[in-house]
Parts: sequence; C-alpha cells; structure tokens
Amino acid sequence: MTITTLIFDLGDVLFHWSPQTKTSISPLTLKKILSTPTWFEYERGRISQDECYKRVGNQFAFDPSEVASAFAQAQNSLQCNDELVSAIRKLKAESSDPLQIYAMSNVSQPDYEVLRSKPADWSIFDRVFTSGAVGERKPNLGFYQHVLDATHAVPQSTVFVDDQSDNVLSARSVGLQGIIYDNTQQVLRAIQNLVGDPVKRGEAYLRKNSKNLKSVNNKNVTFDENFTQLLIFEATNNRDIVEFKEHPRRWNFFMGKLSLSFPDDLDTTSLGLTVANRDEEAAHAVMDEMLEYTNADGIIQACHSLLSSGRPRVDPVVCANVLSLFYSYGRGDQLSRTFQWVYQVLLHRAYLGGTRYYVSPECFLFFTARLVGCSDNPELHQLLKPLLAERIRERIGASGDALALAMRIVVCGSLGIRDDVDLRALLPLQCEDGGWELCWIYQHPSEGKKAGNRGFTTALAISAINAMKGLSE
Repeated sequence: MTITTLIFDLGDVLFHWSPQTKTSISPLTLKKILSTPTWFEYERGRISQDECYKRVGNQFAFDPSEVASAFAQAQNSLQCNDELVSAIRKLKAESSDPLQIYAMSNVSQPDYEVLRSKPADWSIFDRVFTSGAVGERKPNLGFYQHVLDATHAVPQSTVFVDDQSDNVLSARSVGLQGIIYDNTQQVLRAIQNLVGDPVKRGEAYLRKNSKNLKSVNNKNVTFDENFTQLLIFEATNNRDIVEFKEHPRRWNFFMGKLSLSFPDDLDTTSLGLTVANRDEEAAHAVMDEMLEYTNADGIIQACHSLLSSGRPRVDPVVCANVLSLFYSYGRGDQLSRTFQWVYQVLLHRAYLGGTRYYVSPECFLFFTARLVGCSDNPELHQLLKPLLAERIRERIGASGDALALAMRIVVCGSLGIRDDVDLRALLPLQCEDGGWELCWIYQHPSEGKKAGNRGFTTALAISAINAMKGLSE
C-alpha cells in the first residue's frame, strides 16, 4: 500500500538535547524526573509547570528553583536535526503523491512554546500534535487514535518514527508502520524503503552506475570481470548498463590485464555462450572441446584452464552452468553423468554449505533453476522441477543476505511459488542510493578471497520484486 502519511516524534528524533547542566541535578536524575507520574501529568496539561517542579523537587529533594534551572539549561541545549528535517522536506517535495507530515510529541504546552522558538523549518509539518494540547501521551492508544481521527490517515499507509520502542509498539498495534529511531541514516533508509518505489529506485541506481558496476573482493579490491556483467545483462536485458568484452568462442572470467594471467574457463564460457553470443557454430565447437574435460566419474570439471591441463576440480554450480549451455543447444544428453550428479546434489541437499566456488546454498538453487529455464526438455523438467520446488520451499524464511534472498525469491517465482516472507526481508535492505548491498557470490578458497557485485545484487533484487508482482497479477 502506498505511504501517504509520516508521523515523527520531536524530542530525540527531530530535536536533540543534553541532560548535562551546571546545576546539582545529574543527567541521570534529570532523566528519571522525565519518567515520573508527576511529569506525565505535566505533559498531559493536568498540572502547571510550577506545580510540576514543586512536586518533583519534593520527590528528589531539590529546591523547585533548582529543577527549573536544570530544565531551562536543558532547553537551551535543544538543537534541530537539520539533516533529517532537510531529508523530510526533500521527500515531501519529490513525492509523486501528496505526502502528509505530522509531529506527535509528549511535551507540555509551556515546553512546546520554548521548542517552537528554536530555529527549525516548522513549515514541513502539516500539523503538530502535543500531549499538552490533546490531554493524552504516548504510548497510550488514545493519543494515536486522536491523531488518526484528526488527520483521517489510513493506518496501513502511515509511518510512525519514535526513539522509544514502547511508543513504536503501540503505533504498530493500531496498524501503523513503525520505525524505531536509532540514527538519522538508519531512519532515512527505512523511510525511503517504505515511501519510494523499490524497482524504480533500483533501476535508477543501475543507470547512474552504468558501465561502472564493478566487482569487489573481501580485500576491498575493485576489479573488472565478465561473469557478473553477463549475469546483470541477463537479469536486466539492458546492454547499456554493463561492460563486458565480447568473445567469439571461449570466455575469460576477467577483463583487462588480469585476463592475460588467467586462462579462459568453463563457467564464464558457458554463461557467455548462452547470454551474449548465440553463434551456433562457435558454441558447438566449444562444446565439442568441453566434452574432453570430464573426470573419472564422467563429471565435467571446474578447471580454471579451459581445454588445458590442471588440477581437476568439480563444482555443481559450474556443472549446472555448463549443462545450461548444452541443454540450450539440445545436447544435454551428452553430459548425462554430470546431470545425474547435479540431481544427486539437489536430492541430498549437498549444497547447504555452499560449494567450492560459490558461497551460499542459494547460488546452487539459483543456477539450477536457470538450468531448468534454459530448455523445454521434458525429462529435464520432470526430474528437476518438482525436487527443486521442494528444496526452495525448505529455504523460505532462512537467514541470508540480500543476494541470497533475491536468488531465493527469483527461484520461487520461476516455479510459480509465492515467497512473501523473503520479499519482506529483502525490501528493507535497499540502500539510500537505491542499490542493494554488496554480497559475496563466488570465492577462491585457496586464496581466501570472496567477491561480489552490488550491480548484480541490485539487478536480481529487482527481478525478485517483479517476479512476486507477476504472481499477484
């Protein structure tokens, strides 16, 4: 549902203050006073300021004038959170639909008058609700209902921001979407993820960073490679945002100087020949060569050196990608033992710890789903689809980063399975710039390196959201 209303607390959210004063009242004691029944009565407007100071003075053994001095100094420390106010103003101005902004604060009328005298852009608010004026305070439900009635806001379309978890819980209990304020950046990210269109924001991120969607490893080294560029291209069908070097036959994982140090590999070649290069003659010639590189079990090897000797390795994700190439050209039967191994890995959940070259269980499931989608071979579908559907259902709701969640949702979507649980977990992970965070996809265990690409995570997150939208239509 579209967000139409934002409600913000004032103290410790839009205004910050210090309990440190030059009086004999310590910061801890000052905060304790704010939690007394007397103070609550004062916030509701049921007793005067003088009466409040007198009562808390008696309770904590301070002269009322000392209490008054302490709160006067605390009020002098009030500072507007200009960063958050500016962001709210911008959000309201750029919103495609009317966005109502309200404040809702536990503050007495005398203290609110002091607050209003502070430099701040009060024009961002369509209305300010105070406990002193309403006669109710948070977290009492009556205060929330009063604001909803007065503004005619729809609870499900309303976001409430407060630094107190009790207040947010009450807001959620009446149907509002609640955000607990921790810091300004966290709140802005959460608000943008609720107010903005995640697909449009994600696409804007990809366009803004087109031709510069580079990969990064866990040593914080940025590098150019073909593999994730091909995956981004496949996910978006937008050649303008990616940068990869076309290869007529075999493909290298890396681009630039690094490609001179590493031989062409089966994984990237299989991806390149199914995503970018559809020259059938070249594809068949390369597949003929690949058939020579099976191990003693008849399984295609994940050798780094395509068509050259090297230490034999097998990886079920690499196998799935090579099988995708073969099945897309009607030659899947030539790698029957490789197919059987991939099936056994799926059957016995051997992928749960990740694979040699791929980090998460979802990587295997994602590329297996890609294998299913590359061909209409009835035997392939009959053997893999029911089991894949069973295995992906087992993963719904499991912990995972943004890429794992997106992969899981995309696989579910390809099989006609709804996955709202993981979609709810994925959406809040969108960053302020519209992209999703860097997540590891592949690894080189002998070197202790992992690598990922924000562009790929973002492209797949967009695909995941669209997949669930497609099942709803």
